[in-house]
Amino acid sequence: MQNSNNNTRPGLLRRLASMFYESLLLLGVLALLLVVPHILIGTVTHRIATPSVLQLHFFLALLAYFVWFWSAGRRTLAMKTWRLRLVSGEGRTLTPARALLRYLLCWPSLGFFGIGIFWALFDRDGQFLHDRIAGTRIIPD
Repeated sequence: MQNSNNNTRPGLLRRLASMFYESLLLLGVLALLLVVPHILIGTVTHRIATPSVLQLHFFLALLAYFVWFWSAGRRTLAMKTWRLRLVSGEGRTLTPARALLRYLLCWPSLGFFGIGIFWALFDRDGQFLHDRIAGTRIIPD
């Protein structure tokens, strides 16, 4: 395992590939966490969940997933596959609060035409905007 204080960083393409792989894996996770419960609820109540309820459920399901994996040194399957680790700016494992902050910052970073990802091209350390603001960084494992 590499020293977390190492100044090396994985390249942008490697991080983007990991994000793409993560999104593919999450399709299955979201199918279980979103579709199945809503089908069961619809069958019992004969109602469909409103779009706002579905969006909230989606947001909270992903929040639980990412905060769980990013905190206490855990990694998602995509992070393990691409040999990446998420740490604080000081190289320590993330607390749940720091992981939550990063999760909340990821949405506007990705939502505004990917400006937070594009930011990495100009950042002195090659960090995504949400990592810069949250005080986190992705390092090779």
